Amino acid sequence: MSTLSESPTGSTPRGLERTYSRWASLVVLCAGTLMTILDGNIVTVAMPAIQSDLGFSGPGLAWVVNAYLIPFGGLLLLVGRLGDLVGRKRMFTAGLAVFTAASVLCGIATSQGMLIAARAVQGVGGAMASAVVLGMLVALFPEPRELARAIAVFSAVGAGGGALGTFLGGALTQALNWHWIFLINLPIGIVAWLAAVRVLAPEQGSGLGSGADYPGAALITGALMLTVYVIVGTGGRDLAVTLLLAALAPALFTAFTVRQARAARPLLRLRLFRSRVLAGANAVQILMIGTMFGFQFIGALYVQRVLGFSELLTGTAFLPAPVAIGVLMLGLSARTIGRFGAYRVLLAGLVLIIGGMALLGRAPADGSYVTDVLPALLLLATGFAAAMPALTGLAMSGAREEDAGLASGLFNTTQVVGGSLGLAVLSTLAAGRTDGLLTRGAELIPATAEGYQLAFRTGALIAVAALVLAAAVLRTGREQGRD
Repeated sequence: MSTLSESPTGSTPRGLERTYSRWASLVVLCAGTLMTILDGNIVTVAMPAIQSDLGFSGPGLAWVVNAYLIPFGGLLLLVGRLGDLVGRKRMFTAGLAVFTAASVLCGIATSQGMLIAARAVQGVGGAMASAVVLGMLVALFPEPRELARAIAVFSAVGAGGGALGTFLGGALTQALNWHWIFLINLPIGIVAWLAAVRVLAPEQGSGLGSGADYPGAALITGALMLTVYVIVGTGGRDLAVTLLLAALAPALFTAFTVRQARAARPLLRLRLFRSRVLAGANAVQILMIGTMFGFQFIGALYVQRVLGFSELLTGTAFLPAPVAIGVLMLGLSARTIGRFGAYRVLLAGLVLIIGGMALLGRAPADGSYVTDVLPALLLLATGFAAAMPALTGLAMSGAREEDAGLASGLFNTTQVVGGSLGLAVLSTLAAGRTDGLLTRGAELIPATAEGYQLAFRTGALIAVAALVLAAAVLRTGREQGRD
């Protein structure tokens, strides 16, 4: 189906117009995705300024990120299903509108509650826009070679968005203030929405009468949010309340599982988990992304609070990581996986991630960016560029053809879950260690550095667990045949 109507004059050959419209649609989808990726990275460098302005505690500051990630991850499966029912273009454009409006609310926030609430709405809009993009790409590019090119462009935009977000976060915060890291989404969102309305092809979904598992979505979103709240939000509460909340979270996960087993149209078909490779790849991803997301958050804080970098210099200091990830993913990952196999490339990538986190675990209070941060940054970037495509390929290889879309949604969801939980655990450990040292009379910068060291070392241990799990469950018969 052409995404633009044919020329009434007949002056443009039909095949040429269809080619143009498909690639124009790719540009629009990339623009919408770029906005959500920018928002994920642009916040990191501005965290100290947000904390200072609005008075967040150390663990509470993580909610500026988690308030976005939890609804985003919890709703991906549901809004992906709704996209099939109401039409993916409608879902994508509605998501852009919600995300853009919520960005403005974030930009004008004057209190902790207002910012966290607006970030949660942003997460809803981000899920609506992101959940349907891969499905739209597959429909736009049915030929495998063209689809591979489109996904390569899409991946490059993701890596470029990471680099641009880190840099813009520092530049805008230092030149103006942290409010503008959100307000910048307004012009991007308006242009992307207008282009999407004009360029993307309208499509008819199967209709809301086909059904969606709303109770299941409510259970999984509540379970995820409560899990993170138990980790970061129960400080100062009595033990009985903490234990009650800690017991309620797994109860909600259990209720979700029971619901999926009995629902006529489940949000998540449990038969997916019969695949050892698919289930294992998603579990490994939770651990790996938890490590990487914790590094991104805490690494930026270390560079600012311990090394004394400004916001702009911090953004510049982190540019090598996403740039290296983008270059390596586009230039080497496919060929490396083709030669050595996804299993071996994944293990090698995880080893590099462990090494990078271990190096950061010794970063001292009087450290240097060149000797203590940059080598670890490059190790982590190289490891992630190797591991992520390999892990994605393994996850999707474990799904049957009729479950490919659902497997893709599940993989996106566990990515967000891993980032949210990893950030919650590592930031809480860092804050607790620092507060304990300060209580015993330690100086601020050494105490802060030791808190971050504990978080980095814990991240390395989490990556070790990911390596052990991957080695144990992800080796396939095809990989064994390479020996």
